Amino acid sequence: MHTAILTFDGYNELDSLIALGVLNRVQAPGWRVSIACPTPRVRSMNGVVIDAMIDLDEACAADAVIVGSGRRTREVVEDPAVMATLRRLDPRRQLLAAQCSGTLVLARLGLLADVPACTDLITRPWVVAAGVEVLEQPFFASGNLATAGGCLASTYLATWTIARLHGLDAAKEAMHYVAPVGEKEDYLDRALRNVAPYLLDPVRALG
Repeated sequence: MHTAILTFDGYNELDSLIALGVLNRVQAPGWRVSIACPTPRVRSMNGVVIDAMIDLDEACAADAVIVGSGRRTREVVEDPAVMATLRRLDPRRQLLAAQCSGTLVLARLGLLADVPACTDLITRPWVVAAGVEVLEQPFFASGNLATAGGCLASTYLATWTIARLHGLDAAKEAMHYVAPVGEKEDYLDRALRNVAPYLLDPVRALG
């Protein structure tokens, strides 16, 4: 199973890299997590430069795609070439998730037309302007679509993605590993309170 984390220039490290770290706690044959960028190299909102592991074309074929956020997301959604590539994303065959301003990308792609979503406080007006109902909560999922609001809610997206692709036990193990010592059960309980209800909903099979 391959998960791609879309990461653009001006990206938020807490979104892309926390998700990358949690997802990579899964040790299973064929499990792969990639940072996907429209250019060979991107710089974060705080100046952290990373190399792309895959491009957007390969990301669009992944089993799961997480759209990270950043300071330049409004420029991303106005980029015809990037958005043309991302129109290949399809919740009928893959999991699609978005973090904070990444929700604006899914909204502008028309993927949230009938699905309420979560986002951060700064991005909220732009997502509403795109015709999407914004919820006052950190995580929401419907079928193969999920969104999260607030940088540290990236752990909820990772938990949901692992649970959907590899099972709830694997998601629990990953979160338990990364949670602070002495607070592991608290962190795990919080993640499950936010994510588990949406794992009970009917979901569309991948493939």
